[in-house]
Amino acid sequence: MEYVTRIVIIGGGPGGYEAALVAASLGAEVTVVDCDGLGGASVLTDCVPSKTLIATAEVMTTFDSSYEELGIIVEDDTPHIDRPARVVGVDLGKVNRRVKRLALAQSHDITASVTRAGGRVMRGRGRLEPGQAPDGSRKVTVTAADGTTEGLIADAVLIATGAHPREIPDALPDGERILNWTQVYDLDELPEELIVVGSGVTGAEFAGAYQALGSRVTLVSSRDRVLPGEDPDAAAVLEDVFRRRGMNVMARSRAQSAKRVGDRVEVTLADGRTISGTHCLMAVGSIPNTEGIGLEAAGVKLKDSGHIWTDKVSRTSAQGVYAAGDCTGVFALASVAAMQGRIAMYHFLGDAVTPLNLKTVSANVFTDPEIATVGYSQADVDSGKIDALVVKLPLLRNPRAKMQGIRDGFVKLLCRPGTGIVVGGVVVSPRASELIHPISIAVDNNLTVEQMANTFTVYPSLSGSIAEVARQLHIRKTAGE
Repeated sequence: MEYVTRIVIIGGGPGGYEAALVAASLGAEVTVVDCDGLGGASVLTDCVPSKTLIATAEVMTTFDSSYEELGIIVEDDTPHIDRPARVVGVDLGKVNRRVKRLALAQSHDITASVTRAGGRVMRGRGRLEPGQAPDGSRKVTVTAADGTTEGLIADAVLIATGAHPREIPDALPDGERILNWTQVYDLDELPEELIVVGSGVTGAEFAGAYQALGSRVTLVSSRDRVLPGEDPDAAAVLEDVFRRRGMNVMARSRAQSAKRVGDRVEVTLADGRTISGTHCLMAVGSIPNTEGIGLEAAGVKLKDSGHIWTDKVSRTSAQGVYAAGDCTGVFALASVAAMQGRIAMYHFLGDAVTPLNLKTVSANVFTDPEIATVGYSQADVDSGKIDALVVKLPLLRNPRAKMQGIRDGFVKLLCRPGTGIVVGGVVVSPRASELIHPISIAVDNNLTVEQMANTFTVYPSLSGSIAEVARQLHIRKTAGE
């Protein structure tokens, strides 16, 4: 009888389900163990829901900021006071019902895909047991919701258990007024005054979205600026936009506690100041889901942060055990988790595999405007990590941007001084997540600024700015700057 390789995957997020599809396509017997539904936090409580909410906010922002400039007349009998009332409003309960519906539909689609491919989906919590059998196999124990257990034997195990929101002991979410980002979709009414604690990607995205939906937002940042990990020019544009739209951005302000006071929330800062609002969203990072699943006893090395150590083909320190996604702390992106999972299966099952290269990862912050990045950064240039020429071109010079009433944003490219090879880029604009793709192709394939400059673009188009920046970089390179 022909031997079939057995793969057990603990966790059904992007790292888990993409790995399952690859392993099944290569003829392995695949079991995915998951307790919440395939898609994981990315589909059920994080990426898909937040971007669905942001899609509504984006329409609101576009309408609010552009309709007068574009000559659109809206019949509105709302009396004018000091500040004209909004022409459009939002039904947050309806928005959130749509968010949940789309997330569940996506989860069901993923489950159907894995099942059609020949994979088995088990509902329960998986635990990796210590030791290996003489044939090198591993054992995973699955505990169902009713307490029953089942043992699975695997030739390889992939850990893809994700992460959960970090909590401050004196600001624990209650799901009503003090919330983490998994709980905001239970709100039926728009928060009148929302305090967002944390100015990283998650905090900035939600702050911008709720501001657009009509909340009065205060963004509490412990750092000098919003998005401290992003391109400084891009972060400066976004912070300026936030402030111009009425957001109260509090820099160098660390939140120490948050407590309910009647129907309001009071946030106390480390310097003793207090802020009051109707709701508070805590966006202060995440914790990997690596406790209580037998990893260290099974020989899987954890970092001090609790993340799983992996190499560039997703192997852990334990033979036959791989890991992918947020539990590894490599790069908290669904696309990276999926790639890690696919790489793990390609490697174990003997298919062609390319090790993970983070310098080709494109990422996007779904604010308005969006911030998309790929490759080496401005910080890498400033620190001397890489020698590169940098050119930034404001979108204000772009004819299509003028037509659409786009005032904020830019395109930035980085290239090697001698060869002109494109090594990085930043786009700040509406739909920057779409515009970054040609730059990603250039970075991944070692294209030069000359090649980008000589490629036709549509006139007028926002993508024309990418070619224009490439032309300016070519001029600088040939001038020997």
